[in-house]
Amino acid sequence: MTARSAPSRDAAYFAALYAADPDPWNFTASAYEQQKYQATMAALAGRRFESALEIGCSIGVLTRILAPHCAGLLAVDIVPSALDAARARCADQPHVAFAPLRMPDEWPVGQTFDLILISEMLYFLNAADIARLAARAAASLLPGGTVLLVNYTEPIDEPQSGDQAAALFIAASRPRLRVNLQERHRKFRIDRLQPRIKDHD
Repeated sequence: MTARSAPSRDAAYFAALYAADPDPWNFTASAYEQQKYQATMAALAGRRFESALEIGCSIGVLTRILAPHCAGLLAVDIVPSALDAARARCADQPHVAFAPLRMPDEWPVGQTFDLILISEMLYFLNAADIARLAARAAASLLPGGTVLLVNYTEPIDEPQSGDQAAALFIAASRPRLRVNLQERHRKFRIDRLQPRIKDHD
């Protein structure tokens, strides 16, 4: 089985990672992570969001950085211990809510967002799940909203590479969304998508 055809990573996979290390990707201290957070916020261009969704929030380091830029923020993950850490980190941000959701099987039904942030999560999914996630994100995005993808681009042993994951999401969302920013940084890429304007693009 190739990495590209492998099944999406399941909850047990992530639970084992957090059981071995409560910060398995060194979000709190890694220089790479700090550079990535800075580039992520720069790609949002100082905009303030009314209703944001962060998919795969982990222990909430980026959530805490994003929170002051949002009137409301829903951060989701599938590992209870990670969500507990994220809640504690954002305890002074009452407008931030957390939910244990596995994307794309589960979704905050009936909610719409002007920001959907998917940072280093897509490549854990297979192609079919990425397409489903793209469809759900596009359907939940408000007019003028933003989908921001951040993907690691070094070799990884996951169902997709970061570049494959980004390309699959962009292709699946193309009927509704268009790319208006692409950046390549050392070890990661950022893609910013917005709704297509009828009769213009």
